[in-house]
Amino acid sequence: MARAYNKKVKPKEFRVGDLVWEAVLPLGTKDAAYGKWSPNWHGPYRVDQVLSGNAYMLEELDGVKFPVMVNGQHLKKYFPSMWDGEQ
Repeated sequence: MARAYNKKVKPKEFRVGDLVWEAVLPLGTKDAAYGKWSPNWHGPYRVDQVLSGNAYMLEELDGVKFPVMVNGQHLKKYFPSMWDGEQ
């Protein structure tokens, strides 16, 4: 059973400079004003450092660094949409 599960699992690895989304942490907390329409992900953020144990240090796009590391299981790759940058 584990072998069948592991075939489908794709490991997530990010490099310095990659743009990522961060899950809203702690999991299960949402803004009561929006109810079920509140966002599940924050970002995009830039990966600043890659640490051991699937941990990452992030920074905002304007250069402000996060004070704590984030586990890779709470991140997903950011793909810009075709509407990003339009005003």
